[in-house]
Amino acid sequence: MPAGENFETAASGAAAGVASFEDTKKGFVGRFQHALHTTPALVPLIVLVASIVIFGLLLGSKFFSPFALTLILQQVQIVGIVAAAQSLVILTAGIDLSVGAIAVISSVIMGQFTFRYGLPVEIAVACGLIGGTLIGMANGWLVAVMKLPPFIVTLGMWQIVLAANFLYSANETIRSQEIAEAAPLLQLLGAKFTIGGAVFTLGVVFLLVLVAVLAYVLKQTAWGRHVYAVGDDPEAAALSGVNVKRILISVYGLAGLICAFAGWALIGRIGSVSPTSGQLLNIESITAVVIGGISLFGGRGSILGTFFGALIVGVFTLGLRLLGADAQWTFLLIGVLIIAAVAVDQWIRKVAA
Repeated sequence: MPAGENFETAASGAAAGVASFEDTKKGFVGRFQHALHTTPALVPLIVLVASIVIFGLLLGSKFFSPFALTLILQQVQIVGIVAAAQSLVILTAGIDLSVGAIAVISSVIMGQFTFRYGLPVEIAVACGLIGGTLIGMANGWLVAVMKLPPFIVTLGMWQIVLAANFLYSANETIRSQEIAEAAPLLQLLGAKFTIGGAVFTLGVVFLLVLVAVLAYVLKQTAWGRHVYAVGDDPEAAALSGVNVKRILISVYGLAGLICAFAGWALIGRIGSVSPTSGQLLNIESITAVVIGGISLFGGRGSILGTFFGALIVGVFTLGLRLLGADAQWTFLLIGVLIIAAVAVDQWIRKVAA
């Protein structure tokens, strides 16, 4: 056989060996890893379905009743709304520790403007929404223009807004009965309606619509693609023509607006306007985002995953409560889920490496 043919045969064999090696590497685990990388919401969805099945087997109809399942939605509606805001910020590789404080001070503005100043409740609600948006935009300006770290900016803003909240309200709670008699619009998102045996609130409906709208905007619009681009690599995004500063300010501003809506829903949920409510919303929102598969490094994840993450927390909380377990088990299991979610995110990121 001529030397040239020997060389070609050897080269073909080597190529076949490489192809065989690559195919082996891309076995079931490789394909599964790639699927998780391209569909970030798949991980929390699997965990959600598994947790529902497990608690369903342990509790039977007690857990699978329409009332119990919709109770989960009612319990996570505030956290879900705030987590949607947190998701937008984390997608840009930032973080917002002031989301809970923004939600609470927005609700306080709505209540105080109605009862202290006698403004029409519609105007008071609008002022609360505008107030939350402006605080969010201030965060965005400090991050985008002043180039300050998001963690430090929002940590400082959390302290400022929290203090302003207590100083402005004089730590005064506007009771549920007063609101119901004089300004029922403040409790609008807490209004309940029944479909079959399932009980929903307008706050739950708002959460579902919000998730659907944000999912569409992030996936189908130029603004949404720019948000991902900024989170993935802001320098490359700027070189490709993305106005990074404008995107960041708009993201933080929109997050503030969403948090203000969460404050309105909070009034409906608890019935009153309290400056001490929503103390754990910061941590709970980050928990939902992390469990929901959004990467803390930015640029990867989905709002739908965050929604699943919030539902997972709700399922564990209700399931363990119905089992009569100590509340500390909820914190323990959610802590395990957080660490596991970050570990899975690191494993999935190897696909893109």
